[in-house]
Amino acid sequence: MRSDRATSTVLGAIGLVHVWWGVRPRHAGTGRATDAIVGSDKTPSRAACLAVAGLLGVASAGVAGLPRRPRWISRGIQAGVAVSLGTRGAFGLAGRTDLLVPGSTSPTFRKWDRRLYAPLCVALAVGAGKAAMKSSVVDSSPKRPPW
Repeated sequence: MRSDRATSTVLGAIGLVHVWWGVRPRHAGTGRATDAIVGSDKTPSRAACLAVAGLLGVASAGVAGLPRRPRWISRGIQAGVAVSLGTRGAFGLAGRTDLLVPGSTSPTFRKWDRRLYAPLCVALAVGAGKAAMKSSVVDSSPKRPPW
């Protein structure tokens, strides 16, 4: 599977998880699980979960190059996704996600952030960056007539 497809698929899947968090009953996913995922025992609002899901959906489509748009726009979206995820990953690896997401301070969250979330963000940033680099390559093959 090409890296842009894999990156797009993973971003879409994570977006669907955020949709589920946004529509699930409010009593589901509280306590230790919320602390490990969010960094506090406070469950994020439905609106926050759905907003993140929407951004992940846009990122997924952008990395896949959908919908078709001028190459410079696709490249800009893909580069923006790469920079955003790379920044999130770097702050997570440094144990300072709380500077980007206030309240993400629990030791349990920091452990999971350094082991799973931040490395995943870095890997997705690399995938989005590769997609941006690929879309910047100009096709130099000779053009065939349409007939």
